Amino acid sequence: MSLQSVREHLSKFNREQDILEYEQSSATVEQAAIALNVIPARIAKTLSFKDKEENAFLVVTAGDAKVDNRKFRDQFQVKAKMLNADEVVEQTGHVIGGVCPFGLANDLPVYLDCSLKRFTTVFPACGSINSAIELTFDELYEYSDAVSWVDVSKDWDEQLNDSSQFDTVSK
Repeated sequence: MSLQSVREHLSKFNREQDILEYEQSSATVEQAAIALNVIPARIAKTLSFKDKEENAFLVVTAGDAKVDNRKFRDQFQVKAKMLNADEVVEQTGHVIGGVCPFGLANDLPVYLDCSLKRFTTVFPACGSINSAIELTFDELYEYSDAVSWVDVSKDWDEQLNDSSQFDTVSK
């Protein structure tokens, strides 16, 4: 169902046929990087949080980025509190490992972290634990109906950039 809701969402942009599906799991950043034959940093991971009123929202970061608690608090005026697995499914319609900012069960605010802007393309999941799509960060912004770009991450390699574009996707 989740992959189907993402297909329907991406069909609005004529990109449903570009979803990549694999026999092996791509549920973690490392597994996705192996399945896609790219460096882990190019995996766009979608994280689910709660705001002050306990409403869910999503932040998409690069695969090598970690949430910086101070930056997060400054940006969202709340401590970073992630949804539990049941809440993730309830709010997004996607299981952990397949969470993405497309085809959501609820209309959730989506924020994109600046760690993604190092790359010409990144790979978010597509609603299942064995799917992804290659998108430019402009496409990711448009397709996810993102609210804005934010800077809430740390520990990502600022030296890493489009030289990684030489990694290829095995289809």
